[in-house]
Amino acid sequence: MAAGFGVTLALAVSSESRATLTAPGGWATVSGRVTGLLGAYLLMILVVLVARLPAVERVAGHDKLLALHRRIAPWTLVALVAHAVLITAGYAVAARTGVLPELWRLLTQYPGMITAGVGLILLAVAGLTSVRYARRRMRHETWWAVHLYTYLALALAFSHQIATGRAFVTHPLAQAFWIALWLATAGVVLVYRVGLPLFRSLRHRLVVASVHEESPNVYSIMLRGRNLQRLAVSGGQFFQWRFLQRGLWWQAHPYSLSALPAPPHLRVTVKALGDHSATLAALRPGTRVVVEGPYGAFTKHVAPGRKVLLVGAGVGVTPIRAMLEDLEPDADAVIIVRASRRQDLVLHDELRRLVDGRPAGQLHELVGPRQDVQLRPDVVELLCPDIAERSVFLCGPDGFVKAFAAAARSLGVPRSSIHTEAFAF
Repeated sequence: MAAGFGVTLALAVSSESRATLTAPGGWATVSGRVTGLLGAYLLMILVVLVARLPAVERVAGHDKLLALHRRIAPWTLVALVAHAVLITAGYAVAARTGVLPELWRLLTQYPGMITAGVGLILLAVAGLTSVRYARRRMRHETWWAVHLYTYLALALAFSHQIATGRAFVTHPLAQAFWIALWLATAGVVLVYRVGLPLFRSLRHRLVVASVHEESPNVYSIMLRGRNLQRLAVSGGQFFQWRFLQRGLWWQAHPYSLSALPAPPHLRVTVKALGDHSATLAALRPGTRVVVEGPYGAFTKHVAPGRKVLLVGAGVGVTPIRAMLEDLEPDADAVIIVRASRRQDLVLHDELRRLVDGRPAGQLHELVGPRQDVQLRPDVVELLCPDIAERSVFLCGPDGFVKAFAAAARSLGVPRSSIHTEAFAF
């Protein structure tokens, strides 16, 4: 990322001249061109970060990639808005006219400018809907549909760059560099977001076998497929699931496996929180399923030792249960699960059987209202006295995960030993 950013900046600057800088409005124009190219590069980085590259997903983990995506996104939008403003201002000074007349002239007389404007508006809408306040009040389906337009914005940006980009048109090296970048970005998306999921879905031919209720508003979906022994998946990982049923086929949602594959079966356990997850309770047996994945670094492979602490709240227990099943037989596992009511303890019977079947393991079930059952550092230390020696895995609502991570840090757990899986879109 850094190397590409440096090359982009170097090629952008090298395509300009002293005469351009000293001309009326020159500094604004050159700055506009540079910010436009940097914004275009960052836009491609945003796409690649969520393109599901297996090697990157395994090393960084899906959560960290999404966090980086969210950190870069505002700067991308700022760079592209600055590009539009600076270019318009620079051209207006050069033409000795007002900004608004010059903007109208750019849109109506320059090729690709209207499409570029549409692309910028699409990116702005995607950015605004990603603000935490807005996301909490939006359906996941709406947010996901809006973000699909990012790909259209990327295509429109490329058409604009081809038509009017100075560094693209007049600089052969820059032209080759940008063509390679655009093709690589498009290729990554097509291979890993379209081609590989289709290949795996055709290979395994997953269908819904049954649906049953585990606890209030929590349902396990059993799937049946073929060649599942060839599916490389670890406990704690998740898939993007697309159920080919009316009203569901056009959207994919992330759900963790709640058990290791038991060929010919897979199982996922979901809570009816939104329109999509609530509809899954009524899935018909035989419904075809398309999957992307597995994804995530929330697995035993990131734990350097044999001692682990697995902590889950609500339906966040599902990847914890799968990871517990996947741990080495001699691993020392302490499990803490949290729920407001006993009937809300997800898969607690299965957790108990798995813990009882291990030579070393403890299960703590914390039940009660949040204000009554607080995971303060002293409580956590009482439940797991040697927590500082363990790798800690956390999954649940964002507030719960942050609070427990803070308690663990105060008890001497290194930040590198705390692994999280955010249970929110």
